[in-house]
Amino acid sequence: MYDYLIVGAGLFGAVFAYEAGRRGKTCLVIDKRDHIGGNVYTEEIEGIQVHKYGAHIFHTNSQTIWDYVNRFAEFNRYTNSPIANYKGEIYNLPFNMNTFNKLWGVASPKEARQKIEEQRLAAGITEPQNLEEQAISLVGTDIYEKLIKGYTEKQWGRSARELPSFIIKRLPVRFTYDNNYFNDRYQGIPVGGYRAIIEKMLAGADIELNVDFFAARDELMQRAKKVVYTGMIDQYYNYRYGVLEYRSLHFETKVLDESNFQGNAVVNYTDRETPYTRIIEHKHFEFGTQDKTVITEEYPKEWKPGDEPYYPINNEKNNEIYQKYKALADAERDVIFGGRLATYKYYDMHQVIGAALTAVEREFEEK
Repeated sequence: MYDYLIVGAGLFGAVFAYEAGRRGKTCLVIDKRDHIGGNVYTEEIEGIQVHKYGAHIFHTNSQTIWDYVNRFAEFNRYTNSPIANYKGEIYNLPFNMNTFNKLWGVASPKEARQKIEEQRLAAGITEPQNLEEQAISLVGTDIYEKLIKGYTEKQWGRSARELPSFIIKRLPVRFTYDNNYFNDRYQGIPVGGYRAIIEKMLAGADIELNVDFFAARDELMQRAKKVVYTGMIDQYYNYRYGVLEYRSLHFETKVLDESNFQGNAVVNYTDRETPYTRIIEHKHFEFGTQDKTVITEEYPKEWKPGDEPYYPINNEKNNEIYQKYKALADAERDVIFGGRLATYKYYDMHQVIGAALTAVEREFEEK
């Protein structure tokens, strides 16, 4: 009999298992995949740490979270500076003075602000009602048409006019010559990949892979006093109130017989015609000098049951359904729900760790 059955060997489950183990508790961690780490899993190909499920750049403003992850790995000085490719034209992301200068020929923040304001007024937008209007309010119509519209509509599979404005509100816009995508104080990639971090976190737990929780649910739950569940919350309750919607992704990874394919870790393809949203060249995350390189093309797709869920579609309909499931979850005494799928929320890695540590404090009644 274990103290905890942890369903999912991703970041939330791994942090909880590590902390429970430190407090003398026993944990059984299961995962339906054949590896630990969830979506932060990295595997070595041609001596390169490949981010199997998309680019994962660690960043946080919290000294506490930064110190915490540095217990498990040394982090390099990687700075996320993606670029946008629009039909062969290259622009800096996040949108900054480099972007504005190339697009409009402006050389001062004042000129850039004036250009954006002119385009916002010409579009007649006062209170943005959807993603398109919000984006034009932030950066004007030129940048929206070239660098946001196509990418966003590929990513979400919907017209930008049908998408809520909040999706784009976290988009960085800077009137400085700063190509660093994140404003956070701490940023980097773990040397040797994320898998090593998860392995250290789970070192004190028992692990069973290729295990489908729902195929043997009753039997598995009898093996522990409590359950930490990080899967889809609607599936846990057998879709009682309906299915929560997601966007999914398809990855195509290739080994290329060249040392440098695109000169940057992440290049976003912002036109509507290119079927993938971005290409990741993994060696640049760790400043690799290998003779070969590994790239991954990232294709967004509609999610259907059986696909891997990546991005919750937090529109009004889905959020109403989630609140019904949350009420059930809140009433559970022996099940702890955590992570992006169980809380139907997109999390960055530092937020997952913070949420897991909060769950630990609550579970063990610590302050």
